[in-house]
Amino acid sequence: MPSSPSVQLYTVRDAIANDLTATIARLAEIGFTRVEPYAFAERTDELARAFAAAGVTAPSGHATVIDAEDPALVFDAAEQLGIESVIDPFVPSERWQTADDAFRLADRVNELASLAGERNLRFGYHNHQWEFANKDQGRSVYSFFVERLSPDVILELDTFWSTVGGEDTPALLRALADRVKFLHVKDGIVNGDIATALPSSESALDVPDALAAAFKEQTPAGQGNVDVAAILAAAPDAIRVVEFDDYAHDIFEGVAESLAWLQENDK
Repeated sequence: MPSSPSVQLYTVRDAIANDLTATIARLAEIGFTRVEPYAFAERTDELARAFAAAGVTAPSGHATVIDAEDPALVFDAAEQLGIESVIDPFVPSERWQTADDAFRLADRVNELASLAGERNLRFGYHNHQWEFANKDQGRSVYSFFVERLSPDVILELDTFWSTVGGEDTPALLRALADRVKFLHVKDGIVNGDIATALPSSESALDVPDALAAAFKEQTPAGQGNVDVAAILAAAPDAIRVVEFDDYAHDIFEGVAESLAWLQENDK
């Protein structure tokens, strides 16, 4: 395995709502030494204490920055937590309709990457399926976005959602090469219904029935029909981040199974 895997804390958001410190400690007991927090600027001090108590680090973190009134507040929190790569996780589908939409977003991301660079931080974007499913001139709008990005912008590819969006994800990773610094590793059932089902917000509770069902059908790595092995082979140096949007069974058992699969198969 190229590096110690991380886990996106959104995966265990229900447990975090009950007891953040105990949840981080349990992930550490499973074997994770890295975590990827979400909305980390909203509870920075509490996260810092929990990370220190569990002995974990956070090389990356999710936060809304593209639409933030004051991105400096997010970058301040990242510095406090030792987060080196700040990732914006969500811009809704209605803003990913055309090449011009993608160019506007890329320009904003470039601006934020420059601001982050002044603090020795990196900034990037995390996809869902619509960036690939939405087309302009026969191309995915994501392709226009990448075309416009400055070289210092990083990418975190959610490999499940790029696959759902119709992308050949291993080929995409080979084309993007070392621009992709983080992979969201998730598996599940990919079908046409979920490719066109779009949430109206980032909340997993505010999604169409088809998408909610797809969340529940997500599986530990290696147990669905996403070619996770080929995806990992196409991005050997990217940090692996285990994530579930939702899971029909015990979520801690699910992340433990994903970690065990990575340790066995990601050579």
